[in-house]
Amino acid sequence: KKEKRTRHRMRFWLIEYFTSQMEEDPNMASAVAAIWTLQSRRPCVAWTLLWPCSPAGSSSCASSAFTSLEYSDYSKCKKIVIERGEIFLRRISLSRKTIADMCHTFIKDGARIRTHAYSRVVLRVLEAAVAAKKRFSVYITESQPDLSGKKMAKALCHLNVPVPVVLDAAAGYIMEKVDLVVVGAEGVENGGMINKVGTNQMAVCAKAQNKPFYVVEESFKFFSCGATGSAASL
Repeated sequence: KKEKRTRHRMRFWLIEYFTSQMEEDPNMASAVAAIWTLQSRRPCVAWTLLWPCSPAGSSSCASSAFTSLEYSDYSKCKKIVIERGEIFLRRISLSRKTIADMCHTFIKDGARIRTHAYSRVVLRVLEAAVAAKKRFSVYITESQPDLSGKKMAKALCHLNVPVPVVLDAAAGYIMEKVDLVVVGAEGVENGGMINKVGTNQMAVCAKAQNKPFYVVEESFKFFSCGATGSAASL
């Protein structure tokens, strides 16, 4: 019972810490906040994660597990969890800058860009284009029901970028006025992506009018489970 209470307190603390991380830095991706949370108290968290595979949890592990650990030694496995978390954080801390440096070259001076909802990565790409002294405008839909498009528009206004905000229903009408579409994603799979509702219609309209459609996202959002098959919406 004492062990169970300890694990319960640890899980409660993890949730509290994760929430505080997201509140302190709204631009932090939830996956990054999760890793920071797990890294913040390494021994305790690693023990919590690996408890079912430790000697103490061997009975439950034996009754429910159908795969084997890459590292059978518990202490070594715990060390690997911590090391891989550090590697992940080092890589991901540079990912948006890398994406922005590579992608802002697709934005030409005088371009008219279409985007949808609020994406930190798309915003970083547009910030890089502004830093490169490029002049462009961004058409963005309201992105109902949470109006995340208006949040994106506000961020772009701070960069002195012209940002016409249009109705979601005007997706097809606006498409003929733009040169390219740039969106973020919540998840990317081979052949499809998951993003805010309305992205599917935008992709269909872009294809119908032969407009380039780009998806920019960090590599940790690539996944292999589930079938999307085509542009999808969340």
